[in-house]
Amino acid sequence: MPLADVKLLELPKIADPRGNLTFIEGMKHVPFEISRVYYLYDVPGGETRGGHAHRTLEQFIIAAMGSFDVLLDDGFDRKRVFLNRSYYGLYVPRMVWRELENFSSGSVCLVLASHPYDEADYYRSYEEFRSVVRT
Repeated sequence: MPLADVKLLELPKIADPRGNLTFIEGMKHVPFEISRVYYLYDVPGGETRGGHAHRTLEQFIIAAMGSFDVLLDDGFDRKRVFLNRSYYGLYVPRMVWRELENFSSGSVCLVLASHPYDEADYYRSYEEFRSVVRT
């Protein structure tokens, strides 16, 4: 039931007239220890990012600036989540295909990951991913 495990989580937001602050702690605000952080930016209009699933890696995806859609697929069902607030993040467990699209101008997608980069952890072919989860 990987799609049932996908969760939109609200992060702490400390409001201040000088500007708001949000913080994230592994195993407290996200359900894993954070091993890697990366971000996507300057995504040209109409482009899609992602297009893969992970065997073991878990992710927490945040629209740090702007907005975008996250298309999620567990091989049986699909759902779309719109991210546009920097104090909400989307928890994506292992074995969920994800695509990021419809980036607004100037958007920044911040991703917290449970493991360092490992190419062997990726399913880059949807057909292979779907075949594995359906058997």
